[in-house]
Amino acid sequence: MRKTLLAGLAGGTTMNLVMILTFRTIGFGWNGDGILLTSSIQSPKLIAVWTTLKPLPLIAVNPLPIIAGLLLFGIGHAFIYRSISVAWPRGIMPRALRFGGLLFFMVFLFWEFFTPFNQFGEPLPLVALELTFWAAIAFAESLVIAAIMERGSNSRYY
Repeated sequence: MRKTLLAGLAGGTTMNLVMILTFRTIGFGWNGDGILLTSSIQSPKLIAVWTTLKPLPLIAVNPLPIIAGLLLFGIGHAFIYRSISVAWPRGIMPRALRFGGLLFFMVFLFWEFFTPFNQFGEPLPLVALELTFWAAIAFAESLVIAAIMERGSNSRYY
């Protein structure tokens, strides 16, 4: 149980850090000057949601609940990993890649399809950029969770 909680907290922390490196630094920018808000092809509806439509997203005006929520998601992901990884080949990378692919496909790909693409009319090139960010987030979190969960289990890296 302790290892799973530690893996989840580390995974959630990783998720937060990679989101800062991708979405905050490149996507939205520190001052709203990122490519996702300044691109000439971006949907005005999406820009309005992030900049003028009240209430603004919590992550923009009060990020602490979102940061805490991502830590809780990380813990949930670690418990899911613990229950399904036994069916996968041994090794940190094989298990991390499978779990990262699962998270990416079932969470982030669905999210981008249903919300930015469907509801906000975001153009496909920017959706593709966001999917690249989400892939980095999913695989970084999965690698951290797998590395902690597999530690001490005679698991090899590959």
